[in-house]
Amino acid sequence: MPNTKHLEDLTIQVRRDILRMVHKVNSGHPGGSLGCTEFLVSLYNEIMERKEGFDMDGIGEDLFFLSNGHISPVFYSVISRAGYFPVEELNTFRLLNSRLQGHPTTHEGLPGVRIASGSLGQGMSVALGAAQAKKLNRDNHLVYTLHGDGELQEGQNWEAIMYAAAKKVDNIICTVDLNGQQIDGSTDEVLPMGSIKAKFEAFGWVVIEIEQGNNIEAILKGMAEAKSHTGKGKPVCVLLKTIMGHGVDFMMYTHAWHGKAPNDEQLAKGLAQNPETLGDY
Repeated sequence: MPNTKHLEDLTIQVRRDILRMVHKVNSGHPGGSLGCTEFLVSLYNEIMERKEGFDMDGIGEDLFFLSNGHISPVFYSVISRAGYFPVEELNTFRLLNSRLQGHPTTHEGLPGVRIASGSLGQGMSVALGAAQAKKLNRDNHLVYTLHGDGELQEGQNWEAIMYAAAKKVDNIICTVDLNGQQIDGSTDEVLPMGSIKAKFEAFGWVVIEIEQGNNIEAILKGMAEAKSHTGKGKPVCVLLKTIMGHGVDFMMYTHAWHGKAPNDEQLAKGLAQNPETLGDY
């Protein structure tokens, strides 16, 4: 297991980025972003095999597709601090003519962004196409995705889930953020989905569960296990159990901060709980 101190420091810094970006424009989605911070920090800085620079072909490297694009604050922070574009550009989040729109888009030409993901439920379908392209190109690298649990209420996901198993797309690892919350309440209140694990398994997927989705060591261990199941004829699903708003106590365990920005006082409180580690933008 690698030394996780740098990943932990980066996680805290990314949380600061999220809070400051959303506060500045009084708009954005901090809850899910904070809940997925450890995962995306680990993915880009330890788990994925990445090349220097960025091109849309992505040959010879692992690829990532963000399906629940409203958590763009954490995505932008992580890919900027991974070197895809200057960290200072985070200052332009959600501003007119910025490359950092509220939902990631490809026409802005922002390095690191492979699909426009403002409309939910489409990321897995695109990722499956990329995974099959890798097979055609005899490229043995993997495709990773991230989805919200509420997002699975969208029907296109289940067409993709069925297709992946039927076509033995075994070079893909789809992670579902299981925080149990969505914009209108808990997922059980809005539209109960029963056992997501049982559903994926019934569709022919291998399912790995990460019970501590906000623990970096647990993430690294769980994703290593997921990777060990690739190339064996079945797609792989990771159920990542996170806490929405993790790291900021008044944002945790509630859907209230799904799409709400903190005011000045709340920002100060959130930043005090996440002291600067690697330098603010």
